[in-house]
Amino acid sequence: MSLKPSVGNPQHHSSAPSKVPSHRARGAGNLTALNDSELKHTLNQSPETNDEHSGSLITVLIAVGANLIIAIAKTVAAFMTGSASMIAEAAHSWADAGNGTLLIVAEKKSVKPADKSHPLGYGKESYVWSMIAAFGVFTAGSIVSIYTGIKEWNATESETNYTIAFIVLAVAFVLEGFSLVQAYRQSKKHGEALDISALGYVVDTSNPTLRGVFFEDLAAVIGLVIAAAAMGMHAYTGEAYWDALGSIIVGLLLGVVAIFLISRNRDFLVGHRVTDRMHEYVLSELLNHPDIDSVSYLHLEWVGPKKIFMVAAVDIAGNQKEEHIAQKFEEIENLFRDNPVFQEAILTLSAPNADILKLEDI
Repeated sequence: MSLKPSVGNPQHHSSAPSKVPSHRARGAGNLTALNDSELKHTLNQSPETNDEHSGSLITVLIAVGANLIIAIAKTVAAFMTGSASMIAEAAHSWADAGNGTLLIVAEKKSVKPADKSHPLGYGKESYVWSMIAAFGVFTAGSIVSIYTGIKEWNATESETNYTIAFIVLAVAFVLEGFSLVQAYRQSKKHGEALDISALGYVVDTSNPTLRGVFFEDLAAVIGLVIAAAAMGMHAYTGEAYWDALGSIIVGLLLGVVAIFLISRNRDFLVGHRVTDRMHEYVLSELLNHPDIDSVSYLHLEWVGPKKIFMVAAVDIAGNQKEEHIAQKFEEIENLFRDNPVFQEAILTLSAPNADILKLEDI
């Protein structure tokens, strides 16, 4: 039995859907447990896919709106004061606004349904655009900020009246803080379902949009504190290098965030394996199915936000004819496809004398 290719909508290509019961008891082919609390603690993701998608989009829209207002205000303040730290902060906010726009594109493109040219869907579009956004943080934010700080290190200007700058930073702190709180609440909501922290959820989630907004907002809030401290030291000591130092530190902060986001998106683009707990859970479901004697191969990877691609090699119970085996495969596959967490599920026959997978080996 060879691997069967996916079609346009993987959840609707059953050859005999009427033969697949809607509810079965565990141990008799049931996968309804994939929606219960056990799965929530097995997955590193929340099963509430549609809720999180809409929540992520709202989070991004709030972030973009806040960043546009802040970027304009910071630009005006930077022009009025000539502060290197304020110039860095203005560049940071313009970069964040642009990155937020790219994250909206990522959200829209990643939910396109599977078709003939992309049988596993367009979920990885989200990682592509999120990586482009992360590069934007690095180039437009980090490099500009560091360059400005180095250029202004030995500046002789004596402007230390930063009143307007401090006012802008205070307003920006409130707006950026509101956006960060929105991202944190969304992360905490889904993290609690998995019994993990909000930060742990953001780091591990397959949703790059939420991760991008969260860490960009976190960097923005920290950057505002750094800029305010740098300008304050400049005003207090009269030494311009404090202001320049603040710009450099903000640039380094943005660089660290950008490298982290690029790394995480790269992980998912090249094929990120699910956790051992999820792997163990799916293997146990396969082994508990009455028509499956053993499993010799199981591949589970993320192919998009909240979307898993599964390939398994199994040995069917009894000596059944090929057409019966094909029907059994289709029924078992559809049990997984009916759950929105799975983009596609494919079964094939185990090779003769293949090593058998056991739960204790994971």
